[in-house]
Amino acid sequence: MKLGLINSAWAQAGRDTAWGIQKTAELGFDSIDIFADPLDIDVRERRLIKRECDRHGLPIVSICCVAVGLIDFNPSVQRFSIDRCRAYLDLCYEYEADNLLLVLGEYIWNREVIPPAEQWQTAVENCRTLAERAGELDLQIALELEPFKLSLLNNIDNMVRFVDEVNHPALQANIDVSHLLLAAVTPEEIRRLKGKAIHVHISDCDGKVHGDLPPGRGVVDFEPYLREIKDLGIEGAVSIELEYSPEPDKIEEWVREAYESTDRLMQAAGLRG
Repeated sequence: MKLGLINSAWAQAGRDTAWGIQKTAELGFDSIDIFADPLDIDVRERRLIKRECDRHGLPIVSICCVAVGLIDFNPSVQRFSIDRCRAYLDLCYEYEADNLLLVLGEYIWNREVIPPAEQWQTAVENCRTLAERAGELDLQIALELEPFKLSLLNNIDNMVRFVDEVNHPALQANIDVSHLLLAAVTPEEIRRLKGKAIHVHISDCDGKVHGDLPPGRGVVDFEPYLREIKDLGIEGAVSIELEYSPEPDKIEEWVREAYESTDRLMQAAGLRG
């Protein structure tokens, strides 16, 4: 598998996009994931991202999209969210990416007022619509498991059930190692995603709250998780997801540390290459 980086890691550095892409290549990453909203970037930024990634030999594996409106109870919001996600899929196609990393929302009002089953079914139907479009473009959608109490997809049971109910080959799962730990998912449970997972995120945490730290700065025991991931036979990338460094002026050191620790873990697990 490739070792990648989500480019949002550089956001706090106060430097331009091209600088972050160049630093990603200089550190030795094999690939890059892009966090950019096609409705927010102008044509110059849109072209710059692909041009700079090509110039530095960094294939774009995934584009990240948070689309909580896909399960909003207002039909107009759902329609907008579907159109927005289609724009993301078009960007994936334009950038020759492999997948759209999709983050769904949470049950609203504490799972009261609106029946949870209704929100679930709304998500299934809207994601099936997007999967059909992804299939037409020869792309895939990777759903992220979020470890929060009210998240729609917050454990392996829900992820497997959701992928099965959408029932489209273009829609699969993303595996985020620190999210699994926070959701109390054991490494062995990953086996249930055999044939259902296509992309991996990696970071560390304190075991209590979402952290996205460089591996080694938290409590995650990566070896058993990576062993199970290897057994899934996923092709593609393990992409590092980082939140803000406590010292923004040392962002390069922060990302370098994450690269080096993750490379060691992947090499030990026989995952990189």
